[in-house]
Amino acid sequence: MKRGIRQAKPAKRRTTLSLPSDTLAYAERIARARRVNLSTVIAEALAEGLRIQRATERSQAVFDSYRRAFGGFSAEEMLLLDGIVLAPPER
Repeated sequence: MKRGIRQAKPAKRRTTLSLPSDTLAYAERIARARRVNLSTVIAEALAEGLRIQRATERSQAVFDSYRRAFGGFSAEEMLLLDGIVLAPPER
């Protein structure tokens, strides 16, 4: 980081959430064990869950693109595209 330039912290907003009691109790245990506040644990867990969701969505988009690109090929044509030769070698 350059001298004199501070990175802005992400903006925070307060909100109210309704969580299952067992989930909240587990998050509270994690917070106590790590000696951080509950908001930190919830924010980290939510951020990780959203990161996984984005990765899942990107994977699905890649799969859909692949299916559109190669969906018209037969199984035999796909083998040929993969470099699999179906004919026996010539002698």
